[in-house]
Amino acid sequence: MADQRSGPFVLIVGGSVLFMVILYQYVGPGLPRYWSPAGVEPEADPFPTPDPHYIKKYYFPVRDLQRTVPFDIKSDGVIVFLHIQKTGGTTFGRHLVQNVRLEQPCDCRPGQKKCTCYRPNRHETWLFSRFSTGWSCGLHADWTELTSCVPGVLSKREKAGQDQRKFYYITLLRDPVSRYLSEWRHVQRGATWKTSLHMCDGRTPTPDELPSCYEGTDWSGCTLQEFMDCPYNLANNRQVRMLADLSLVGCYNMSFMPEKKRSQILLESAKKNLKDMAFFGLTEFQRKTQYLFERTFSLRFIKPFMQYNSTRAAGVEVDNDTVQKIEELNDLDMKLYDYAKDLFQQRYQYNRQLERMQERIRNREERRLHRSSEAFPKGDADERFPTEDYMSHIIEKW
Repeated sequence: MADQRSGPFVLIVGGSVLFMVILYQYVGPGLPRYWSPAGVEPEADPFPTPDPHYIKKYYFPVRDLQRTVPFDIKSDGVIVFLHIQKTGGTTFGRHLVQNVRLEQPCDCRPGQKKCTCYRPNRHETWLFSRFSTGWSCGLHADWTELTSCVPGVLSKREKAGQDQRKFYYITLLRDPVSRYLSEWRHVQRGATWKTSLHMCDGRTPTPDELPSCYEGTDWSGCTLQEFMDCPYNLANNRQVRMLADLSLVGCYNMSFMPEKKRSQILLESAKKNLKDMAFFGLTEFQRKTQYLFERTFSLRFIKPFMQYNSTRAAGVEVDNDTVQKIEELNDLDMKLYDYAKDLFQQRYQYNRQLERMQERIRNREERRLHRSSEAFPKGDADERFPTEDYMSHIIEKW
């Protein structure tokens, strides 16, 4: 008798649990897929989870957050890498020539400093960078130099399609204090960038416009105090200077306008150029940088980016007064990095949320397809499934 009474109860409880599991799987946001075609398990997500508590500092319209470009490696697009010193650009540059999954990978041969990065269908380069074309516009050429130099350089090298080329500028930024300390350590070991051209408005700066901080071949052995005391040190606000349009302020002629106005114009120009670039990444966020690059260009890296925190700059012990002095010397870079970091984080948040919503829609349609294929003959089932236009409509409406 007890068994007869408990039978319906067990069925009700079991049915309820099964219903809740199915419902939870169907509507639960961001949940893993428990059903997948042919029993294939979905790949683990290698990218950081967006911070739900992130507080925005600046307002950016959707067009500045949903950054994708129509880059086609077989067409006429060229990625131009603006490499700012001590931002991790060497590592990123190697990723571009050695770690991108391509139909025709770059040809990198042992002992050679440059790789050949041709399009799959013809002998034209799709990448303008240190490790592909070399320093063709000068050592660590800045935005002012690259935008006026790159088209002409490629036109001389490659005659075909020179009028149709589309240039996609990219760069990396780094925390200004860490970058500054890293540059000091680099210079202290004897490194120089004396061969940099600093071209602007068709000429290089005069010695009076750009004096040297040292006498002799290099500045090896300089102390941090000596490095900070030189008023002509290009390490100061380097990121703003290399991203701004210097022709707006008379290039390196400091008497062209008052210093306060010059600084304001440089900062706003750097912000605009950075925002309008096809892509920029941050050294401190390697995985997020990888994610945004892949989504922007519809390219994929073979191996994931690694976050290295034990840099030479991290090994430098400085007191709070020194840090404050470095921040003052790099006041424009501090403001630019604050702006860039917020834009970077907002882009990551937006694209991850959009990706998850697309995944949920895709999962629902796959489950509907799976259920319908069991309930209807194949010919009838094919007529009952939403199309890509339907899914796009849902996403756009959202």
